[in-house]
Amino acid sequence: MFANQSIKELENSQVALTLTVDAASIEEAYKKQLDKYAKEATFNGFRKGKAPIALIEKKIGASLRQDVTFQCMEDNLKACIDTLTDEQKPLPFYTPVLQDEESLIPFKANSDVTFTVNYEVKPQFEVGTYKGLTVEVPVVEVEKADVDKEIDALRDQNAMVIAKTTPAAKGDIVTINYVELDSEGNEVAGTSRADFTFTIGSSYNYYQIDEEVVGMSTDEEKTIAKTYGADFENSDLAGKTISLLVKMTNVKERQLPALDDEFAQDVKDEYKTVKDLVDAKTSELKTNLEARMKDYKLSKLIGEVSKATTITIPSSMIDFQVENQWKDLLKNNPNLTEEQLLKYFELSGQSKESVLASWREPATENLKVQLIMEKIQKAEDFKPNEEEFNKQVAEMTSKITDAKQIEMYTEMIKDDLTYSMVPDFLLANNTFKDGKKLSYADFLAGKAEEVVEENK
Repeated sequence: MFANQSIKELENSQVALTLTVDAASIEEAYKKQLDKYAKEATFNGFRKGKAPIALIEKKIGASLRQDVTFQCMEDNLKACIDTLTDEQKPLPFYTPVLQDEESLIPFKANSDVTFTVNYEVKPQFEVGTYKGLTVEVPVVEVEKADVDKEIDALRDQNAMVIAKTTPAAKGDIVTINYVELDSEGNEVAGTSRADFTFTIGSSYNYYQIDEEVVGMSTDEEKTIAKTYGADFENSDLAGKTISLLVKMTNVKERQLPALDDEFAQDVKDEYKTVKDLVDAKTSELKTNLEARMKDYKLSKLIGEVSKATTITIPSSMIDFQVENQWKDLLKNNPNLTEEQLLKYFELSGQSKESVLASWREPATENLKVQLIMEKIQKAEDFKPNEEEFNKQVAEMTSKITDAKQIEMYTEMIKDDLTYSMVPDFLLANNTFKDGKKLSYADFLAGKAEEVVEENK
């Protein structure tokens, strides 16, 4: 066993652990291995297992001692780590690095071996003030216009597409044939397209001729001259003037259903009237707003605490995080191999390295937030709901008989439940003051920060 140990804190959440393995332990392990080898080895002039120990030591003693000593060091390191506190233990995805290996070799007989390993540990820090803060948030309400927008979307989803005899207008679905013409009015090879369908106003067409086809009727033919600005999004057309021969072959319009009780019943059986539909949509939007506002308040609070907290995130934690994000990306795209995904990034001027590098900063911030939440969890010593805790333990361990596994799952469930208590604790122990009013749509679009900044 190790005779003594010492831990020295280094920069960037690293520590140096120094151990001394006593000579007696090494010699005992060395003698065991030597005896085992002597029984199994065959040397010229000697029958198996009959070679003198002195001869065996002369031939392989140095390399055997080196192997045995390194194994003793590793075994003692593992045993030592088991005795350390959680704050002193290496991160689970970090392998301790032996320092100054060259100075240890060759190992001498009957000598203690003192060695040092460096490794990264969970960051130690003081969390900033997280209670009694006052944070400004915008005032957001669900208005009638927001509910009307939701209901209009439902009507649009249930709209009927019917043929139209009047000229095309914005919002109509049209089908056209087109071809580019050169300066002499001849068709440009490779530019013709037949039966192309799009919705006027969507700009989902190569030449973006939405405005130009408004007013055209079925079977009408028209030559369109269009000049594109130098900054036009399509570089093939930017700065050019083209002539396009267009024939309208079909015009259809979306006919919205009437907003009446019958429509409400079509949306959902339990809706009997338009009022039922309106009330239900209003309730849905308010519930959604409440959830989104809760997330926003928590994000603002954590942001304030984070500003007042200095944490050095170990590089191995960040590496582990971004590598897991990469694995999740592959898992979420099961139809693509990693090679195909890399090819896609290559075509867009990126590589796996550049993508992972771009993820490091947000990963670092996410880890900081997680560590702050864990620190608050530990400081407040939350107790999980006993009924929910017992229920989850029973469900998780019902088919497990190993006591250590049961203990592991029990601790994991307790940790998960108490960690989930942090957000509500923060929301209950801080104050929120009303800022400027913000529309529901703008709040969902993430414009709350703009409003808060205006007030500063």
